[in-house]
Amino acid sequence: MSTTTVKAPAAPPEQQRSEARTEPDTRISLRAHVRHTSALVRRNLLWIKQDAESMLDAVLMPIVFTLLFVYVFGGSVGQSLGGGRDEYIQYAIPGLMAMTGMNMAMGVGTGFNQDFQTGVMDRFRSLPISRSSVMTAKIVVELLRMLIATAILLTVALIIGFSVESVPGLLASVGLALAFGVGLMWIFLTMGVVMKSAQAIQGMGFLVLMPLQFGSSIFAPTTSMPGWLQAFTDYNPLSSLADAARGLMNGGTPVAHDVWVTLIWSVVMTGVMAPIAIHKFRTRT
Repeated sequence: MSTTTVKAPAAPPEQQRSEARTEPDTRISLRAHVRHTSALVRRNLLWIKQDAESMLDAVLMPIVFTLLFVYVFGGSVGQSLGGGRDEYIQYAIPGLMAMTGMNMAMGVGTGFNQDFQTGVMDRFRSLPISRSSVMTAKIVVELLRMLIATAILLTVALIIGFSVESVPGLLASVGLALAFGVGLMWIFLTMGVVMKSAQAIQGMGFLVLMPLQFGSSIFAPTTSMPGWLQAFTDYNPLSSLADAARGLMNGGTPVAHDVWVTLIWSVVMTGVMAPIAIHKFRTRT
């Protein structure tokens, strides 16, 4: 007597793709996460090596912004600070460090979106790797680019007369800017997943970042601003970051409040946006 084996019906293609996207994360160990992230970091670094022009923003923007603001606005703004251009150099450089993280953050969003457009992300999502490792690798590489940009900024600043009063304060300022930059990067990674084009991300980024940059204490003191704008700058996290970096590097002013505000913003942005970005990446069709 023969027996007949009944096969279960195959899952629809959409369900198969969904399972392929969600199952690997639950099976991969922490060591595998680290290994996958390291491999993807190496892949991204090799891509930068082949496309050296992608480093132009990290290399040239710190030089251009430093020379532009110091020699165009330094004399007049420096007088309001009770000195001249030399006084403005001490004021502006910590603020420009804070701005560097914002520019790098917008770059990670546009680059991530372009990888979707070229089909690279489809290849990654078909592999048995952690979805979070793809995004973490992007952030690690952008942090390295941010460190390079910060080193160039400080080198130019030292050449034109900037003096560092506290080396530990300088290192703490760099660490604070990196932490804040990570939070911003998760926001732009989310935008890179949900928005349709890199141009849309750039447009939205400038629309949001420009008011934050110029409505802060990065470039000039806020005492001469209208009352409503001063109220905005008081709650602007860029003002807290710039003031914290300024106090840590130059000394003479209390920084505990600004440091804590910056750290809280960094933790909140990362804690809220990282799960959203990973979920959107995992479920994107």
